[in-house]
Amino acid sequence: MANGKYVAYYRVSTRKQGASGLGLEAQQESVRSYLSGEGKAYSKQVGEYLEVESGKNRNRAKLVEALGLCRAYNATLIIAKLDRLARNLNFVTNLMESGVEFVAVDMPNASKFTVHIMAAVAEQEADMIADRTKKAMATARMRGTLLGRRDGAIAAFSSLGTTASAEARRSKAAEKAKHLLPVIRTIQKDAQSLRQIAAVLNERGIETPRVNGKKGIGQWSAVQVKRILDYQSTA
Repeated sequence: MANGKYVAYYRVSTRKQGASGLGLEAQQESVRSYLSGEGKAYSKQVGEYLEVESGKNRNRAKLVEALGLCRAYNATLIIAKLDRLARNLNFVTNLMESGVEFVAVDMPNASKFTVHIMAAVAEQEADMIADRTKKAMATARMRGTLLGRRDGAIAAFSSLGTTASAEARRSKAAEKAKHLLPVIRTIQKDAQSLRQIAAVLNERGIETPRVNGKKGIGQWSAVQVKRILDYQSTA
């Protein structure tokens, strides 16, 4: 909040709603109203994202992009509606683990503690569903129903474990820089060299990446920019 930068995040359930503006316009209006009143401290919008997905779909690709941009600019995430989104465990997890500050227009007093409670409730509901599933499977076994696969497919998938683990480690390293790529790609349209890109990043006050778990400090250099761009092939 100190730098006044923010990223707006909206969500609608269907592509039809996204195309027609149904639901979206109301969310945008609520954000505009907040920014002109209680949220006047947020005056620099650095991004706006619209998530189009159903309540059953846990994918939050646009949220991941929005959180990445917030980290790049040290901006605050402004959410039009938290009430429905917070019921999705994946959304809550992404939001809490990101470390990004947020403001929910429909629940302006919501804090990280509030979201923790919502996450706990969502997790409890998930556990209850899992428990019911286990009991149903146990009942099916008692009736003589064969569950699961009995062919070589299990062994085949198991053999992929080592390869998948190594790939996960490589992906984790790339993830550290991935959220900076969209910003740098945009700067590339006008900058002619890595040194010029670094100068723009420094001018915008974007923090350098974390090193050994410590928050990025200091000035961007051409070498640092190249290192981020090298992640394009793995991001």
